[in-house]
Amino acid sequence: MKAMQVNNATQGPVLIAAEVPQPQPGEGELLIRVRAVGVTPAELHWYPTTHAKDGGPRKAAVPGHEFSGVIAALGKNTQGFAVGQDVYGMNDWSVEGATAEFCLALPQSIAPKPVTLTHEAAATVPISALTAWQGLFQRAQIKPGERVLVHGGAGAVGLFAVQLAHLHGAHVIATAAQRNLKFVAELGADQVIDYRASRFEDHSGKVDVVFDTVGGDTLDRSWSILKAAGRLITIFSGLPDNAEQRVKDAFFIVEASQKQLLEVASLLDAGTLKTYVNAVVPFAEAADAYTGAVQGKLGYGKVVIVAPGK
Repeated sequence: MKAMQVNNATQGPVLIAAEVPQPQPGEGELLIRVRAVGVTPAELHWYPTTHAKDGGPRKAAVPGHEFSGVIAALGKNTQGFAVGQDVYGMNDWSVEGATAEFCLALPQSIAPKPVTLTHEAAATVPISALTAWQGLFQRAQIKPGERVLVHGGAGAVGLFAVQLAHLHGAHVIATAAQRNLKFVAELGADQVIDYRASRFEDHSGKVDVVFDTVGGDTLDRSWSILKAAGRLITIFSGLPDNAEQRVKDAFFIVEASQKQLLEVASLLDAGTLKTYVNAVVPFAEAADAYTGAVQGKLGYGKVVIVAPGK
């Protein structure tokens, strides 16, 4: 089958087209005919992309671990899905991703695709929406009426965090670039701060929760605005080895959840939650999606790659 693999070149990782064996579902696995795959550019630099589970070097990894597609085959002892069914979801970071014609996934990591979304739109959802869901509801355990600050409110994760916090009854403050201030307000933010024009801590007041997607100086400055029982969570993957323990404790990585995918799909189909496709990229141009060469039509949302043969 056709796939895109990471070539760990000296000048940095790039994607190269390859012909690889089509995977076959083992016991408890599903084979997915990929229709579209979401792009997380930083993934090319993540540890699971460059290292095997045993810690040794990993070469020629297939990136892209959120997708929308069709069940192509069922492994033994799988239940709840049928060949030909439209699905969306994630697969494990350590296995080959979905920037290919086919990928493997576990039943508990996928769910029926939202019926109101195209495959391209559905592929933007799993990682971003579940990251926002788990950060707000599992890690921070937000409550109605609490003040929640989302750094990067127009980002792939931030736009879901703003919507979900708003739907949960929180008072939502978000940072964004000037061009996206109106968009983030329309998502449900009660206050949107232009992070380039002013310092967020001069306008946010004290907050109960900070949901950080930016890291760096923004993360460091966020501790000062937390209330006494405030919670900070971050998904910034570039934390230094010598980061403070409180920062390490605030970091988390999303986990697949069929239950949450079902709940998110219900919200999307009801129109109370929205996703946004910044650009749709042909499979042959997949490398451009990871280098930033693709100019999105919106300036927010996620870039998706269309699988070959779609």
